[in-house]
Amino acid sequence: MTRRLVLGYLGITTFVLAILGIPLGVFFEQQQIDGLMNDLERDATVLATLYEDTLQNQAEADPQPATEYGDRTGARVVVVDDGGISLVDTGAGSDRDLSTRPEIEVALGGNHATGSRFSSTLDTELAFAAVPVASGGVVYGAIRVTLDSDDVRDRVERFWWGLAAAAAVVIVAVGGAGWVMARSISRPLRELQDTAERFAAGDLAPTTPRERLPELAALETSMNTMAAELDDLIQRQRQFVADASHQLRTPLTALRLRLENLEMAASGGEVVDGEELSSAIGETDRLGRLIQDLLRLATANQLRSSERIDICGIIRDRVDTWTAIAEESDVVLEAELDDGDLFGWMTPGGLEQILDNLLENAIRASPPGGVVRVRAYRARGSARVDIGDEGPGLSDEEKVLATDRFWRGDPSTEGTGLGLAIVAQLVMGAGGAFLLEDAEPTGLVASFTVPLERP
Repeated sequence: MTRRLVLGYLGITTFVLAILGIPLGVFFEQQQIDGLMNDLERDATVLATLYEDTLQNQAEADPQPATEYGDRTGARVVVVDDGGISLVDTGAGSDRDLSTRPEIEVALGGNHATGSRFSSTLDTELAFAAVPVASGGVVYGAIRVTLDSDDVRDRVERFWWGLAAAAAVVIVAVGGAGWVMARSISRPLRELQDTAERFAAGDLAPTTPRERLPELAALETSMNTMAAELDDLIQRQRQFVADASHQLRTPLTALRLRLENLEMAASGGEVVDGEELSSAIGETDRLGRLIQDLLRLATANQLRSSERIDICGIIRDRVDTWTAIAEESDVVLEAELDDGDLFGWMTPGGLEQILDNLLENAIRASPPGGVVRVRAYRARGSARVDIGDEGPGLSDEEKVLATDRFWRGDPSTEGTGLGLAIVAQLVMGAGGAFLLEDAEPTGLVASFTVPLERP
């Protein structure tokens, strides 16, 4: 990743330097050439003014102005008459016919000529400017100034090399800064990748928070939260398996012993003891209830989508169902429901399981003639349901342990000790809260909340 980021930085930098540097170099080169041509044309025009009277009067041309100019600038000056015969030539002899030279021909035609051409004689590129020597519209001759353009080419070449050197420095600087920046970005990502691989290998110890970019810090926090929750889930699953194994071992052992006794009695020709047979059947029923509650608890642990439910309608239905059972125990069931509709969100069938477990516990705990009260009302943006009995209640320590799997306050009572664990799991899975409180003057109130809005 670091290499890709650095290459990306360098690619963008090179592109920007190219679109800025190349036009700048071309502009500088053209500016230097245009400046040279303008200077030559201006100087040729000045020399034409100096030789205007001489050519107009057909007098002998004085070579001194041309020679001084040539000595000062290194240029070659040629003065020709209207027939193209050289009168002054600082680079060769005079009296030469130069009328066939294109630039001389253009100047004798009354126009200016500038440009460059390669001189095979001098083996170099020459810049030239040719202007007519005229007066009153009559051309009397021409002036041509030529100069070796190596100096201009050298300046242009040095400028290009300067641009290249500056670009190289910028690229190196950007490469170094990009490497540091890429490392600062990729190093936390590599650390997070190592952490994820460690989590995948089974080591779920959370990492120590470090100073990172806000996005990476949020990702690290989410990974630590995920690891903690996963570790807690694995630990609870292991504990669940251990508890289930322990709880299943007792009824299975008892059932085996009773069946072995029955087998021995049957093989000896003895009459099978009805009490022993009833005990075996009882152990089988107990084992069935335990397995059923384990399946309910496993189902409660599953993540399922919520649905909108009629809380008061479900409570009325479950109270009607449990009223007959309550009457058998000489217990009265009362329901006090909030006026109007009360709808909340919970997993399908979850509220029914919660009510069944809590109503069964409340009826079992209530003494003959006792009352179990069920209330449902709005409280702080949620629907709250209270189920209170008039039984002996629980101590503060017992309230804390009551939602643990397989916990029973009185081991002699029937049950698997999974009812409240199932209730707590269903309530928390729906986004609510479960609470056990003392009732007045005696008894226990089991309360839970149901979200009114979809979690």
